[in-house]
Amino acid sequence: MTGKPNSVGLIRRAAWPALALIVVGSFAGHAVAGPNGLFAWRGYSQQLEMRKAELAQLEAERDRLRHRSTLLDPRKADPDLADEMVRKDLGLVRADEVVVPLED
Repeated sequence: MTGKPNSVGLIRRAAWPALALIVVGSFAGHAVAGPNGLFAWRGYSQQLEMRKAELAQLEAERDRLRHRSTLLDPRKADPDLADEMVRKDLGLVRADEVVVPLED
């Protein structure tokens, strides 16, 4: 009879450390193989390079648009650009002009 109480006591004493090992193991597994773990770093670096290239492209587009908007400033508008935009967007043509459409 002394063997049975000892086995129950042994199980009770081992339950909390076993639970702690399961919790710590779960955290360690997620730290290595989880969505933000060590294995995900490579994917993040590839995404970072793609985003840097996209950022450079968008910055170039922004600079082009900023330059174009300065050319259209009402205080000092570029007459050639303004004329080009009016003809393109509004389709305004004088009676003595011939329009030759070009493919863009």
